[in-house]
Amino acid sequence: MSYKTGCLICGEDLIYATESEKLVCNFCGKEESETVKCSSGHFICNACHSSSAMELIFSFCNETDLTNPIEMANILMRHPSIKMHGPEHHYLVPAVLTSAFYNLKNQPELKHKKLTVALKRAEKVPGGFCGSHGNCGAGVGTGIFFSAITDTTPLSDDTWKLSNLLTGTCLVKIAEKGGPRCCKRDTYTAITHAVDFVKEKIDVEIPDSNEIICHFHPMNKECLGRKCEYFSR
Repeated sequence: MSYKTGCLICGEDLIYATESEKLVCNFCGKEESETVKCSSGHFICNACHSSSAMELIFSFCNETDLTNPIEMANILMRHPSIKMHGPEHHYLVPAVLTSAFYNLKNQPELKHKKLTVALKRAEKVPGGFCGSHGNCGAGVGTGIFFSAITDTTPLSDDTWKLSNLLTGTCLVKIAEKGGPRCCKRDTYTAITHAVDFVKEKIDVEIPDSNEIICHFHPMNKECLGRKCEYFSR
């Protein structure tokens, strides 16, 4: 669900205290003295409330210790800076996959480095790429992720093959679901396919969600409804 009131993370009511306390932002990890948090304990600092999409994705993925990329994607996509559709999804996909990968390996320094690499690459994939180039940016994001974590270059051998294979097979999965585009549907498809691919090809098991239910469809006038496997019935 995209929470428009209450906590952006879980939708629970906000608690307004009379005295401030030290709270850690669930997006950027910064500690602040504040009087407002949700009843489940979540806190989002003022900077993250007004942050741009790319900044928000980087901060959250750099600070979180979550290992399920679908869970991470849903938290991010609830934030108002992440629109129903838009090029921010082209970074969101490689960012949550990269964060999950290095969280599993307990390598925070490498995570920061590779999130930066992925950001620079994803910024080159413009909005509407799926329609104008026949190449969905969420699918491209899986290749950005895999090439970043494997240090792939144009002269690489096996990882060059795998990076392109992941992108290509992911684009097929996305295309088979039909149009019009939906950045949420394409994001879910890209992440789940990348998780399966990484497990099969390099034997790293990133946690996945057994059932994905999309609660963003009320904001999508082109939603396929019951034709979409993620549609919430």
